[in-house]
Amino acid sequence: MRGILDIVMPPSCPVTNQEVASFGALAPDAWSAVHFITDPFCPRCGVPFAADYGPEVECPSCIASPPDFTRARAAVVYDDATHKLIVGFKHGDRTELAPMFAKWMANAGQSLISESSIIMPVPLHSSRQFARRYNQSALLAQGVANRTGGILALDDLIRRRATPPQKDLSAEARKRNVSGAFGFRNSNRQQRYRGAHVVLVDDVLTTGATLSAAARSLKRVGASQVDALVLARVVKGGIGAI
Repeated sequence: MRGILDIVMPPSCPVTNQEVASFGALAPDAWSAVHFITDPFCPRCGVPFAADYGPEVECPSCIASPPDFTRARAAVVYDDATHKLIVGFKHGDRTELAPMFAKWMANAGQSLISESSIIMPVPLHSSRQFARRYNQSALLAQGVANRTGGILALDDLIRRRATPPQKDLSAEARKRNVSGAFGFRNSNRQQRYRGAHVVLVDDVLTTGATLSAAARSLKRVGASQVDALVLARVVKGGIGAI
């Protein structure tokens, strides 16, 4: 069936529309423009470093204001090259990109995830998910769990209130905006998180305020460690968050 589809509808690069070898592949020009995050980076938040400062050296932001998650890893830098892809996936129904993104994230998160890790998407408020029809973070979490063997938990954590979009807010306003926004669907859902290792999955990390707020909710019910795995992260000099 895949062979027939390739003949009738040859796979194309989602960025350049050039024909490629398989669905979910990027053309050479698009691939070379994507900045994958590799060592060296901050061991806490995963922001890339210009030089290797040693395995225990954290970035100034983490030293000044440590996030509530233990570690975060991102697959790529959020910049001009990835902006179109991620906006299309998040707001333009380009859900066919999820398997490619999940593959990138699984590679980036190898050191975070074991078979006992609970992989959990950052939830959307029900009103926003109804309007969008899907939670992009849930699609990513499903793909990551399939590739890593982690335990998928899609709907235990909920967003209690509809918070305004974060994109135009300052770092401090982002913290206030999501403070207390997360909770559990019911008390029975909380039991499995006592002593658990949880990996929160989201699309873009900017200041980490949303991931920190979700991590605090998990720690309150007894999670022993909460890490974060995202598709992309904003770095200094980037084009900003979506």
